[in-house]
Amino acid sequence: MESCDVLVVGGGNAGLSAAITAREAGASVVLLEHAPKALRGGNSRHTRNLRLMHKSPTATLVGSYSNSDYWRDLLSVTHGNTEEQLARIAIDATAELLPWMHLHGARFQPALEGTLGLSRTNAFFLGGGKALMNAYYAAAERLGISVFYDTEVRSLCFANGMIREATAVRNGTSSALRQKAVVVSSGGFQANIEWLRQYWGDAAGNFIIRGTPYAQGGVLKNLLEQGAAPVGDPTQCHAVAVDARAPKFDGGIVSRLDCIPFSIVVDRAAQRFYDEGEDIWPKRYAIWGRLVAQCPEQIAYAITDAKSEKLFMPSAFPPIRAQNIAELAGKLGLDAAALEATITNFNRAVRPGKFDPGRLDDCRTEGIAPPKTHWARPIDEPPFIGYPLRPGITFTYLGLKVDQNARVLMQDGRPSANLFAAGEIMAGNILGQGYIAGIGMAIGAVFGRIAGREAAKVALG
Repeated sequence: MESCDVLVVGGGNAGLSAAITAREAGASVVLLEHAPKALRGGNSRHTRNLRLMHKSPTATLVGSYSNSDYWRDLLSVTHGNTEEQLARIAIDATAELLPWMHLHGARFQPALEGTLGLSRTNAFFLGGGKALMNAYYAAAERLGISVFYDTEVRSLCFANGMIREATAVRNGTSSALRQKAVVVSSGGFQANIEWLRQYWGDAAGNFIIRGTPYAQGGVLKNLLEQGAAPVGDPTQCHAVAVDARAPKFDGGIVSRLDCIPFSIVVDRAAQRFYDEGEDIWPKRYAIWGRLVAQCPEQIAYAITDAKSEKLFMPSAFPPIRAQNIAELAGKLGLDAAALEATITNFNRAVRPGKFDPGRLDDCRTEGIAPPKTHWARPIDEPPFIGYPLRPGITFTYLGLKVDQNARVLMQDGRPSANLFAAGEIMAGNILGQGYIAGIGMAIGAVFGRIAGREAAKVALG
């Protein structure tokens, strides 16, 4: 661990993409992973897919998904809060990812069918993110990349715009490492509850962290303190509604609740507070964590009925069932009269339409606020079903500002001579707010490869 050409900090999708690329360019590579081997891979081991531009059908995708389609979808969720040059680099480069990933052991499912509407845009990993990580680690081993687990990088020492030395702790022992170039891919600070409290106050104590508990933000904070330029709003994050019964950390994809488009969602007072049918789910699922975080006590409840239960991916936890609304309210701890009134008013406001769970249909409400603009059907068929919701934080958007070569920029605007960033630690350049399914893995893969390529150039002269 004493020296290498390229040091990669963090062993998820972005870090491994960088490490493999740098090694194949001829650099010696050391990768340091904070987690133990059994929990390696960061948030990437919980993922299922990535979003890809493609001009024609593939074995894993139907139709076509152009760069203009991709860009329009990104704009629809970020509302223009994105660095266009970097976003377009990421979008265009996704067209090259499938063969590269396949070459390094990734395998994919046939195009997905069902209500998520992703068969045209997202390729799904066979075996999920953990299988992808296992494949990449196997590729790293074949290439001779040195991987150290249970190793936390505590500091990266800047001197004259360069990282001269890294300090890491492994098995209680501190070590100094020297390298010619560094790629940081160590994620955000979402698992650091005290840091989250700085922006969310006591509400942060009720957040559930969907992914790795090792995303403490130590490397990010260290670099910001030394003059690296920040990017992104620290209150913005990828946050979804998860089952309130999920574990505090590392619950992963199975804790997410996808019932919201076919439900109504109420707060502790049994009142609706947002349009559950605003858009197709892959464009809106990542707003619901923030919405629930803004509710009293950071909890909400999704209510639906028997006719909708088969339309969404079930939670890992069983639904709470009841034969009438008053009984369901009691099981959820809500006021029965208030919930009955909310559902009665909602049912009266539903206007007839042709229900279609796979597209933006014309089933809507009229005369209530907030409206439900699509997939609105009366909740009237027992058994009635409820799920408790909490904010599930995936990753934070405060990160490091980078240029088109993934080089970290300093506060004076100059690029670092040998420091690069990829993945969640720099995703805020592209994701100023909002999220579309699969773009996090796309950003990590694209900028991981860029960072690995550019770091190897620096290291090899």
